[in-house]
Amino acid sequence: MAVEAPGAGSIFARSWRASSSESGDGSGGEGKDTLPDFITLDGEAARAKDGSGKSKDDGGDGGGAGTAVGFEGVPSSTLLFPLYRRPVAPGIVTPISITSIKFVEVLNKVVEKGDKHVGLFLVKDREAAEAAAKGNELSLSSAMSVSNSRYNVTDIESVHKVGILARIVRIDPSPMGAHVLLAGRSRIEITSPKEVDKKNGHSFVNIKALRDKEYDQRNDSVRAHAVEIVTTLREMLALNPMFKEQLQTLVDQVDIANPSELADFAAWLTTSDAEELQAVLEELDVEARLAKSLTLLKAELELTKLQKQIQTSLEEKISKNQRKYFLNEQLKTIKKELGLETDEKEALAEKFRSRLEKLRVPPHAASVIDDEMAKLATLEPSSSEYNVTRNYLDWLTQLPWGVSAEENLDLKRATVVLDNDHYGLKDIKERILEFIAVGALKGTVQGKILCFVGPPGVGKTSIGKSIANSLNRKFFRFSVGGMTDVAEIKGHRKTYVGAMAGKLIQALKTTATSNPVIMIDEIDKMGRGWQGDPSSALLEALDPEQNDAFLDHYVDIPYDMSKVLFVCTANSLDSIPGPLLDRMEVLRLSGYVLQEKVAIVQKYLIKQAYKTSGLPHGTVDFTDDAIKALIADYCREAGVRNLQKHVEKIFRKIAFKILSDKPELAGLIEAKAKAEAEAADAAAAEASAKAPVEPEPAAAEAEDEADERFTWKELVDEPIVVSPETLEEYVGKPVYQPDNFYGDAAPPGVVMGLAWTSLGGATLYIETSAFSTKKADFKITGSMGDVMKESTKIAQSYATQVLAKLDPDNMFMEEYGVHMHIPEGATPKDGPSAGITMVTSLLSAAFNKPVAADLAMTGEISLTGKVLPIGGVKEKALAARRSGVSNIIFPKANEKDWDELDDYVKEGLTAHFATDYEQVYALAFPDGVATWPGASSA
Repeated sequence: MAVEAPGAGSIFARSWRASSSESGDGSGGEGKDTLPDFITLDGEAARAKDGSGKSKDDGGDGGGAGTAVGFEGVPSSTLLFPLYRRPVAPGIVTPISITSIKFVEVLNKVVEKGDKHVGLFLVKDREAAEAAAKGNELSLSSAMSVSNSRYNVTDIESVHKVGILARIVRIDPSPMGAHVLLAGRSRIEITSPKEVDKKNGHSFVNIKALRDKEYDQRNDSVRAHAVEIVTTLREMLALNPMFKEQLQTLVDQVDIANPSELADFAAWLTTSDAEELQAVLEELDVEARLAKSLTLLKAELELTKLQKQIQTSLEEKISKNQRKYFLNEQLKTIKKELGLETDEKEALAEKFRSRLEKLRVPPHAASVIDDEMAKLATLEPSSSEYNVTRNYLDWLTQLPWGVSAEENLDLKRATVVLDNDHYGLKDIKERILEFIAVGALKGTVQGKILCFVGPPGVGKTSIGKSIANSLNRKFFRFSVGGMTDVAEIKGHRKTYVGAMAGKLIQALKTTATSNPVIMIDEIDKMGRGWQGDPSSALLEALDPEQNDAFLDHYVDIPYDMSKVLFVCTANSLDSIPGPLLDRMEVLRLSGYVLQEKVAIVQKYLIKQAYKTSGLPHGTVDFTDDAIKALIADYCREAGVRNLQKHVEKIFRKIAFKILSDKPELAGLIEAKAKAEAEAADAAAAEASAKAPVEPEPAAAEAEDEADERFTWKELVDEPIVVSPETLEEYVGKPVYQPDNFYGDAAPPGVVMGLAWTSLGGATLYIETSAFSTKKADFKITGSMGDVMKESTKIAQSYATQVLAKLDPDNMFMEEYGVHMHIPEGATPKDGPSAGITMVTSLLSAAFNKPVAADLAMTGEISLTGKVLPIGGVKEKALAARRSGVSNIIFPKANEKDWDELDDYVKEGLTAHFATDYEQVYALAFPDGVATWPGASSA
């Protein structure tokens, strides 16, 4: 069983005081307890007082000396009723809800015996009490608390010895148990346990009544404490008027001549914690009890003042805001009456008209805008249609109707901009310069749709910004990778909640021009979902014959996008739909060769690394050999993104090493930071009055060096050298091994082929070996795709024909099992360009003769021995150079592609071109094993 004592608020609604019923002759009579109307204490004896204010039971002599308060009818034993939150004082009425049926039965038995009393005692340690008597539950609620499950206490050591004897005023049965009303009477103390029933969770204890110690009511200290308590109570009433009427009545009824009652009343009026109230309950010295109660009351007064202060502050803030609002509304009304201010709709209309004055809106769009403006004027601001129309007009009036950026048609300036931003990319730069040249002759540059295709990291996205800079156009980029919703391209219908225009119209609004450069990134990675096919939605925008009247679903007005230069990027053309690809001019960006990567590192990446690492120029000496080793052993990718990461990593490692080796630099850094902060404040104040000036491109490097915090000599004595020998210290073990892992002497059956990948070119070895078997067999392994598997079958058939012609007695294909393998089996491979390499590998194994050293080849083979053209000539040439070979066999049809390559790509390579396999055979087996039928002896 457990009991919740009421909070402080219950005193306001539940308190009662025993009041005296004075007889007419002043002799003092039997009084009744004064309680709220809803409480009835049948037969409850009240404390009667004589004319001197002394209790009738005190037996005093009337001389003014107070004696201990006595109570008639205190039983010798009672039922133990534990309290968990607060103790109860004499004169307190406490309602309790009990959900333990067993305990309700015990209470009923107590009432039936005529006792009608229980002992209320505060639990010392709730958790310990629950653990000691787990399983016997009681739930209670008071005026200030909600119902909570509790356990009964049967061990008297778990409760405070001093408590209150309470009378059971009323027990009202409930579906869950009962509601009990208890009235506190007098202080009691447990002397010993009497009866303990652990099974049913209750106990009876022997008790004795406690009397106040004798005191002098006329003592100055007692009277002073009493007066101060009443004064504090009245001060609290002034601050918290919530229960003013009830408390005012109670305060007026408090007899200062009875300090004991006053002390109890004052203490239980506070929200003090249970232990503090228990201390007041256990105090039998009335003067000390008054002092403790006054302390608690003063603390409560301070809390009440703080609450009042917070409440006043909030009320003042709210009142101020309300006053401001009303004044603003009045001001608006006055301005409208005087004609000084228009209403919201007129203000919006004026804003829209001012925007339109700066635009050259075509007639078909102007008509729609006028209709929408008229519609806006008739709508109420509170209607949903009003917001839709307002947002629609906001979009229409922010589109750059007829506004175009002034273009740069100077070829020299465009060349400088392109060369400053990117190294190489000759084809791309020439196409842009052609674009500008045509525009210079025509007087304006028309829109085009370009598509840059190449491996990651070759500069497809960044070249878009350079094109915009060279043309002096605005630039807008968005990615369509993974996009599945058509509305992202063409917008939502304006009737939808939260509708907005598509990305293309957003680009025009953002750039505020009708001729920006719009980059559509990752166009080969668009998705398709239940919302539609975004690639199909792009067809209209990217069709030069249609985009002069592009119709966005939200704008719903044809817009001329013919002046927009669209630049798309992709890693592969395979996943781009044919109709969309047909609308674009494809420009391929192949991988960078070694010389290009070295130049990019020296011209761009090292400068960028200085910026990102915070190191001053001159701190690092990055040798050419180290750059070449970094490219060859760590960064063979076609692009330079991974190369940039490695260069920045080296510089970060060097920065960490410098600061780790020289702790004394910490003081220098702190001094620099302080000086910079002061300089920044001064510069900000000076710059606020000046317009910003853009630096010339030629001065960019000097400006970067001027912005550096240190000179290299402040950090190191000598520049830190990065050499091939020290690379491993900064970037770890080499990632790549040499491509030519067979060296200069490959065994029979092994031939080096060349392949194109999305990351650039790669070498591809074809290995063939024979094994004994009862029946001829042909196996292929190496993660080949369907097209490559077909190439192996063609190669097998053609090689069988060649063997029959060159060496009829050779039964290699008929009597042996043949196994063809392409190393790196975890890498998927596909394509027809390894045909001649496969035939050569089969013949090499059949003749047991290795092919010529220093030779690589690529080309598709037909069943009749024709060598068919392939793609990726530049990438394959780069792969051949990287592997160290100097002779390459290409199909004759690819000779024109070879001639278009830069000289530095072809440097060190000798290309041979073949139309028939006979020419390949002659190069692969220069010493010959047999004469090709029909070939001359020469």
